[in-house]
Amino acid sequence: MAQHLAVEGMACDGCEENVKAALSDVAGVTNVDVDHTTDSASVEGDPDVDSLIEAVENAGYLATSA
Repeated sequence: MAQHLAVEGMACDGCEENVKAALSDVAGVTNVDVDHTTDSASVEGDPDVDSLIEAVENAGYLATSA
C-alpha cells in the first residue's frame, strides 16, 4: 500500500536524496519516490505513518500525511 506525504522545505535534488534516505530507513518501507518540485513523497510498504513523518522531520524538513 502506498502512503503519500506532503514535504515542505525541499529545494533541490540533494534535498530529495536526504528525504529519500530518511524514509528508506523506516521499518516496513520497500520503495520511496520523492519529488521536490511537487513537495511530495510516495512510500510503498507497510510503515507507520507517524514514523515516516518523524524521519522526515529528523532530516530537517516538515511533513504531513497527504
